[in-house]
Amino acid sequence: MKELKYLNKYLLKYKWHIILGTIFIIISNIFQIFPALLVRQSINLVVDNIGIYRSFDGSSLQQNFFKVFAFGILIYAGLILLMAILRGIFLYFVRQTLIVMSRLVEFDLKNEIFEHYQTLPLSFYRRNNTGDLMNRISEDVGRVRMYLGPVIMYGITLITLFLTLIPIMFSISPGLTWYALSPLPFLSISIFFVNSKVERRSEQIQKSQSKLSTFVQEAFSGIRVLKSFQRENESIARFTTESEKYKLESLKLTKIQSLFFPLIMGLIGMSTILTVYAGSTQVINGNLTFGNIAEFIIYVNLLTWPVASLGWTSSLLQRAEASQKRINEFLNTKTSIVSEKELVREIQGEVEFKNVNFTYPDTGINALKGISFKIDPGESLAIIGTTGSGKSTVSSLISRLYDTQGGEILIDNIPISHYDLICLRSQIGYVPQDVFLFSDTIFHNIGFGIKAPEEAKIIQAAKDADVYKNIMEFPQGFYTRLGERGITLSGGQKQRVSIARAIVREPKILMLDDALSAVDTKTENNILNSMKRIMQGRTTIIISHRVSSAKLANKIIVMNDGSIVEEGTHDALLSRDGFYKDLFEKQGQLDEAETNTEQP
Repeated sequence: MKELKYLNKYLLKYKWHIILGTIFIIISNIFQIFPALLVRQSINLVVDNIGIYRSFDGSSLQQNFFKVFAFGILIYAGLILLMAILRGIFLYFVRQTLIVMSRLVEFDLKNEIFEHYQTLPLSFYRRNNTGDLMNRISEDVGRVRMYLGPVIMYGITLITLFLTLIPIMFSISPGLTWYALSPLPFLSISIFFVNSKVERRSEQIQKSQSKLSTFVQEAFSGIRVLKSFQRENESIARFTTESEKYKLESLKLTKIQSLFFPLIMGLIGMSTILTVYAGSTQVINGNLTFGNIAEFIIYVNLLTWPVASLGWTSSLLQRAEASQKRINEFLNTKTSIVSEKELVREIQGEVEFKNVNFTYPDTGINALKGISFKIDPGESLAIIGTTGSGKSTVSSLISRLYDTQGGEILIDNIPISHYDLICLRSQIGYVPQDVFLFSDTIFHNIGFGIKAPEEAKIIQAAKDADVYKNIMEFPQGFYTRLGERGITLSGGQKQRVSIARAIVREPKILMLDDALSAVDTKTENNILNSMKRIMQGRTTIIISHRVSSAKLANKIIVMNDGSIVEEGTHDALLSRDGFYKDLFEKQGQLDEAETNTEQP
């Protein structure tokens, strides 16, 4: 129960559900115990009066006696029916309090986990796969809910029923009580062991299903690659193999589960036989009546399911604790990216790196080595370099997706760690290298970063990103729904929609991380011409491996292997025989070759 202590705050929050649920359980228990007393009285009434009834055989008194006798039995039957109806009503109230409470806690816990996920840094997501994250917020929370609902409900039922019923049974006949209860511990222990095996099999099925789901998700996400490389048959074969494993594990589970109800019925039957045997002996000795035997059989049946559920709920409890432990591992993971002073202010856009070093915590790659540069408000900086030179790391640090391990980053001469994270990021427009679009309309994808997107601003942002004409070619224009990850659009269109999403926020700092890598030269020039107007009055950082994207910048820095190897203006860097000039000449020859190829 150590791990489940985390849930005590929710149990305290919904304490009235538990209190009312317990009251309703006690009342429903009374309404299921009381009919057994009525059954005893009615059977004893029959047994005690059957001789009198037969003694009036052949006389008119027999008919009158039968009416009185039958009316008494009818009263008992009516009372038993009334008790059953009342018990059903209060069982409904039990589920409306305790089971509803478990659903409310499930809702709160899922929201807490998801909200906590949002606070964790990118390094956390690089360490953990998506399937595991989703399992903890769905499968694990579902298992915890079973503890909060059925386990608590059946636990309270068992405790209150035992406290109420056992004293009644012992008051009637201690010996018969021991006979009736003797098989029940074996029932609970047997069910516990069967359920333990069921849980182990269920774990295997869960792992198999997780693998199957992951494979199917990848197959659907990469359907273009599958078809392009004609790997459909291999994909089907792998799916069949994984599906076969899932089938075999399911059949093993079914074989174990088939023992469950025969085991219950066998031990219940044993308890009934012992009750009838011991009870009959005492009836013969004149210590009990026939009604007592029937009463005890009802009591045994009343105790059977709560006792049987003890083994089942013990198994559920183990599962819930294991799941809560997995959940707690993530909830106890704290982000190191926190604001030191919660500073909220409008930034001007000055960005300065002072001898910044950074190593990715999950891979150990030293991405930046003593980087220093400064951008004044409203100026633009281009960061040029080959793949793996550390360009994208700069944008991640400015957005504070990571924190530096050495050196300092200042915005408006204030350490970036002093800013409130929401305030900081709300004033930054970022176009990531890996474009991600949501399964929503183009309008809402562009307006994703603002609370109340205005149509005029969305249209203007689309025009500035040179994607307006492409959007209007769709039948539904801006209200065209995109497929998963924006699969409806081409690579270049996705990049331009992502650019529009960044600039519609009118950010103080705009960062384009290789945002034009998927567009052709003509489209790139159109976007760059629009960018001249967009860049006015805001600090802009253009990260690219293409020299053509750097022409607009006031200043250019060239990076290689995490260090700055050159810096200056476009013309100044071309005047040197360095890395930038070499890259410019190579890319110029490539662009010229592409232009000649396109000409008829």
